[in-house]
Amino acid sequence: MEKIGIRELRQNASVWVAKAKAGVTVQITDRGRPVARLVPIAPAEQSREQLAAEGKLIPATAPRVPLSATDLIKGWSLSSVLDEQRSER
Repeated sequence: MEKIGIRELRQNASVWVAKAKAGVTVQITDRGRPVARLVPIAPAEQSREQLAAEGKLIPATAPRVPLSATDLIKGWSLSSVLDEQRSER
């Protein structure tokens, strides 16, 4: 892991982002104290596989089913409820 100060990051942000994109983790410091990390983003598929391997995710077994639109419930509209509440003030 490489360490850089905030000033260095500000002056050469594109260089450090390119390094993170290439897989390098960069620790960012403020007056020598670590304050943040710039890390590469793992592809979503790889992340899912890793979470499943760690037992933090249970993969779906059934195919996705599209949600159907529900019928509107008859009753008061939000506008009429708000109008009534505002008129009571």
